Amino acid sequence: MPLHPQSAAFLEAMLADAAPAEPDIDAMRAATRMNPHRGAGPELAEVEDAVVGAIPIRIYRPAGGVLPALVYFHGGGWSIGDLNSADPMCRRLAAEAGLVVVSVDYRLAPEHPFPAAVEDAFAVTADVVRHAGRYGVAPDAVAVGGDSSGGNLAAVAARLARDEGITLAHQLLMCPNTDSGLDSSSFTEFGEGYGLSAASMAWFFGHYLGRADHSDPRVAPLRAPDLAGLPPATIITAEYDILRDEGEEYARVLAAAGVPVELRRFSGMIHNFISMPEVFDDAATARLWAAGRLRRSSGQEER
Repeated sequence: MPLHPQSAAFLEAMLADAAPAEPDIDAMRAATRMNPHRGAGPELAEVEDAVVGAIPIRIYRPAGGVLPALVYFHGGGWSIGDLNSADPMCRRLAAEAGLVVVSVDYRLAPEHPFPAAVEDAFAVTADVVRHAGRYGVAPDAVAVGGDSSGGNLAAVAARLARDEGITLAHQLLMCPNTDSGLDSSSFTEFGEGYGLSAASMAWFFGHYLGRADHSDPRVAPLRAPDLAGLPPATIITAEYDILRDEGEEYARVLAAAGVPVELRRFSGMIHNFISMPEVFDDAATARLWAAGRLRRSSGQEER
């Protein structure tokens, strides 16, 4: 379908703010912290900051006893974003899916390049499963999830968990990075003028990877040789997103490996629309669908 009017208006507003020739990491981080488009999430029974080793986390708990859990990784090209930028999404998912959300403040590039973020993502995931009682969660009902580069980390953490004999209940991947080729059809078609640009992606990868192997499956889960035995997946893509094709291809290869997958593309939407409910009506639609998928994955009945 044509670009949704809400997407067109958002992109026009973005173009009104002239971007610097060379992005500044500190300015981008500050802008992310101040982003008003995420809105504010609901109040919850308990929100607590803690650490896993040296990794800061934030735990969101709705009312209830022992609950399922979602380990959540924020987006931002592995270089920007933090617990506060993910806070509204985590609050909403905790309330709407009826689970404990553990948000991970993984180390950011370029100060901490690959594989620092992967190591942090897996460390927290493993800790939640292995010490479920400490979190008040059911060890057999722990999922991973994230948006954009956070979706990449969720996919990678799910595979590393499988390899370490850790069973996860689900993986929620929203507009995820799954490849490092930067050459899909959607990457070419929507590489400029649709929010996340091809130049920005190359910039993010440059900061994150440095001289690391771009084909490493911890960078590009689409290139992993064996995806069998991974947890069921929910994958959300946007029609006008440069990452659309790699997210949808990941859904196809998961299904071919015998992994149950539900894929939903949102027509007319742009990258990471789901994180901006103050702009996009479909953000709530997508999030509520994802919350329902999480509830079913943990054996809960939908409200």
